[in-house]
Amino acid sequence: MRAVSYHSPVIVYRLGREALFPDPREAEPDGLVAVGGDLGPERLLAAYAHGIFPWYERPPILWFSPDPRMVLVPAEFHASRRLRRRMRQGAFELRLDTAFGDVIRACAGAKRRGARGTWITPDMIEAYCALHELGFAHACEAWSGGALVGGVYGVSLGAAFFAESMFHRRDDASKAALAALVWQLEAWGFELLDAQLHTPHLETLGLREWPRERYLAELARALERPTRRGRWTLDPGVVAAKLG
Repeated sequence: MRAVSYHSPVIVYRLGREALFPDPREAEPDGLVAVGGDLGPERLLAAYAHGIFPWYERPPILWFSPDPRMVLVPAEFHASRRLRRRMRQGAFELRLDTAFGDVIRACAGAKRRGARGTWITPDMIEAYCALHELGFAHACEAWSGGALVGGVYGVSLGAAFFAESMFHRRDDASKAALAALVWQLEAWGFELLDAQLHTPHLETLGLREWPRERYLAELARALERPTRRGRWTLDPGVVAAKLG
């Protein structure tokens, strides 16, 4: 790992073969920490453990740690009355880890306002599917009539969940999947869900911006807990209790 200048006078680190990262506090103003490296499981897990994630459309791989960071404390999740009503009515069948590959590919293909392409490249899909097979990446899915209509996926380490992307093909489907995931994480004692960057939509769900220093401190504490590794199963009773 060596320091280089990348599109700015600020020093950015070029990664070598070892899964090492610089201190995220040394990031550029936009959060860029390092360039290069690979998407192997060891490097990805090391990145998340350091509060860093990959985000790029074409090589080289770019690694970020933004300040502030969009974070949810699971107990503070806000589900609207409309969403709760639809979930109580059984609009969606909610599952965990039954279609991870389908969820990440659907996220890659989702059209997003103001975006010309997707950062979820074929290499990213392969990398996160490998993490799923190793028991570190997970997806919560919303189904309707036997079809996958929404979902969210991310990475789990310790008592932290790093949400990567969501998609929906029916109204409220992604929000229902996220709600089920968050409520299950809360039941398991997870301390935070990291959503990386601010959006007005996330703020309506109870997520808040944390300064990087607070995020890194809380992440370090969450990583002291054992990782719930392996395939996850949603407890219907957890969701039912939240819906009353």
